Amino acid sequence: MDILKSIIVWILAILYIALFFPLVSLVWIIVLPFDRKRKIMHWMLIYQGLILSRIVPIWKIRIEGREKAVKGNTFIIISNHQSILDILLINCLRYRFKWISKIENLKVPVLGWYLRMADYITVDRGDKDSKEEMVEKSINCLNEGTSIMLFPEGTRSVDREIGFFKRGAFQLAISAQKPILPVLMDGTGGVLPKHGFIFSPGHRIRIKVFDPVYPDSFNTDDPDLLALNFSTFMKGALIELRAEK
Repeated sequence: MDILKSIIVWILAILYIALFFPLVSLVWIIVLPFDRKRKIMHWMLIYQGLILSRIVPIWKIRIEGREKAVKGNTFIIISNHQSILDILLINCLRYRFKWISKIENLKVPVLGWYLRMADYITVDRGDKDSKEEMVEKSINCLNEGTSIMLFPEGTRSVDREIGFFKRGAFQLAISAQKPILPVLMDGTGGVLPKHGFIFSPGHRIRIKVFDPVYPDSFNTDDPDLLALNFSTFMKGALIELRAEK
């Protein structure tokens, strides 16, 4: 039964993207001369993801704390990463941000095209110059009023638990002196785990936004220690989230 439902969901998603992609491409061409910051493209992708997440009938999504991101502020938004679905469902928060993505995603059909259209930031994790360029672009975006969104684990969890947080997001927060906005996701790994293609219906997906942590509360200038502090906090928060009825 799960296989049949999965086939239906994949067909539905492919048809939706096939119908929507020409429209996105047309808008991208039209607005390209004056949409320098790719704001229009970002919101096109936000609402495309929002609609797709709502029409898929195999999950229930609960969002808490969306208002924690105070309007007028910019944040380094971090989230744990259980499934490729996280990329889609983060859009349900309807925040203005630019993704930081590993450069390998540029080769993925549709995803890579959208990364280019929205001028999201990519980084070659094995290249020092690429990392420095990523930081520079990110700081420029933050100073211009656009938040930055990334997964500090760098990859999807295989067991739905929170893994090691890399230092990049936290080095950026310290360098830019911008607050960190933690977002906790749970349930997506049950619906579609890493390396999986079969959807498991019936899981409740929860997205919880916590209070932003401002630079004067970091209590350290060491990005590795800051990463450890946030991973410890989010691991505890995940345990509490799962204990709630």
